[in-house]
Amino acid sequence: MDAGEDDVPEWADRIKANVAGEVRRRRKEMGWSAQDLADQCARLGHPIPRNVIANMESGRRANLPLVDVMVLAAALETYPVCLIFPVGYVEKTQELPFQDLVPTWDALRRFTGEQDVPGHDAGLVPDFEHHVSLVHTALAALDEEEQARFAARTATSRAQQEEAERKRTTYADQAISAKYTLRHLRRELREEGASPPDLPSALGDVDPPEPEPNADPEERL
Repeated sequence: MDAGEDDVPEWADRIKANVAGEVRRRRKEMGWSAQDLADQCARLGHPIPRNVIANMESGRRANLPLVDVMVLAAALETYPVCLIFPVGYVEKTQELPFQDLVPTWDALRRFTGEQDVPGHDAGLVPDFEHHVSLVHTALAALDEEEQARFAARTATSRAQQEEAERKRTTYADQAISAKYTLRHLRRELREEGASPPDLPSALGDVDPPEPEPNADPEERL
């Protein structure tokens, strides 16, 4: 980027322009007036007056709080990151001050963590993504196990029954393996001081039962 070009806005102005342009585009796409958008923001519990929205869209608003971006996105039934990095509507943007322009798609993927950045800490996001994958695997295996169990009960021949039982055993092992890994992952998350995601009722046996408050210490082991 040629920083000497007078018509190239500063980084903060560029980001605000991204949001303003996408708010205006999305609002018109929904057939809303600025007042309609203001009313929806108020219904969501964070009023943003019509004149503030109008000033933002015209570039006259000096600042743009993150909470406003979050509520505007919810009101417009989109995601905050889609306002900040409007993929397909803004070809290139800046991620940080004094940096070159980059494709907006690349900026969005780094912002969400979808694209790895060497040396950046993703926190517990990979662990939570792994958790989602394990839950999906376990539930799918349990469902397949139940279908195979039904097939075994209703089989009309010994060969069909044996094949269904073979499948049931395979799916049962898959479910056990996924739940075992899930239990250890949840334990590791707690050891990190984090709270694991809630589990569906079908996987209620993944977490070990809580010890009785008055149980003997040796019984808790």
